[in-house]
Amino acid sequence: MKRGTASFSRNIFIAAFTLPTLLFFCLFTIWPVVQALYYSLFDWSGMAQHKTFIGFDNFVDMFKDPIVWRAIGNDYFLVAGKIVGIMLLATFFAVALTRFNFKLAGFFRSIFFIPNVISVVVVGVLWNFIYNPQIGFLNGFLSLFTKEQVTIAWLGFPSHTIWMLLPPAIWAGIGFYMILLIAAIQNIPSSYFEAADMEGAGQWRQFRSITLPLIWEQMKVSILNIMMTTLNGSFVIVWLMTEGGPDNSTQVMGSYLYQMAFRQYHFGFGAAIGVLILVLSLITTIVLQRIMRQETIEMI
Repeated sequence: MKRGTASFSRNIFIAAFTLPTLLFFCLFTIWPVVQALYYSLFDWSGMAQHKTFIGFDNFVDMFKDPIVWRAIGNDYFLVAGKIVGIMLLATFFAVALTRFNFKLAGFFRSIFFIPNVISVVVVGVLWNFIYNPQIGFLNGFLSLFTKEQVTIAWLGFPSHTIWMLLPPAIWAGIGFYMILLIAAIQNIPSSYFEAADMEGAGQWRQFRSITLPLIWEQMKVSILNIMMTTLNGSFVIVWLMTEGGPDNSTQVMGSYLYQMAFRQYHFGFGAAIGVLILVLSLITTIVLQRIMRQETIEMI
């Protein structure tokens, strides 16, 4: 009886901490997904009480829309660019600030982490100022090397504006992942590096043979997190800086969803885009996990 009572008390204790979390997860994650699936089957403005059931017509129209395909391409361009840029720079700074004796290492960690502390709205406003054709820092810097004032509209050309969104997106993400990798590197026993030094291994060989394999799990988590936050959250920086323009050249799925649902009042179509974002996020997560699992096996 005592064992049964202890087991029952343990289950009650676990349920007391698990059920509230499960409740909030269902309320703020599962229920919105169900609602999006439901609304995507209707022609609805989002305000009128009357909704017209149209089945999968929103999905058919969505896949016929060239802007949707451009938005998907832009999303994956930002995913790839952010993964490469953030992981390369975050890994470089993490290794530099842990493997080399910098007197101001703590100061530089704080400096690199500042973009993660400030609001993404501030990041967007700041980089809009940097790219400003008349008073922007970038044009002002380039003007130092020319006889005339440089007035390039960095966010005004459909052919390259999407590239201009990468620097602020990468800059805003380096600090967090750098701190994560620093923690992983500091957990590596120093005896590994001491033994490598005795064997005559250089810093590059130590990074390839010791550091990289032992922080790979943290790098995998970082890559997956960058992918998910970009596919689901790139809307903010895009909308703040370009609103999807010029000529829809920087539309991402989130910004196009906002435009269709809350500016053109085609709520059913916007819900269909939301479902697409969910499906693509799940597929991309599975594919990335399989690729990185194979990379882990090859490292071993």
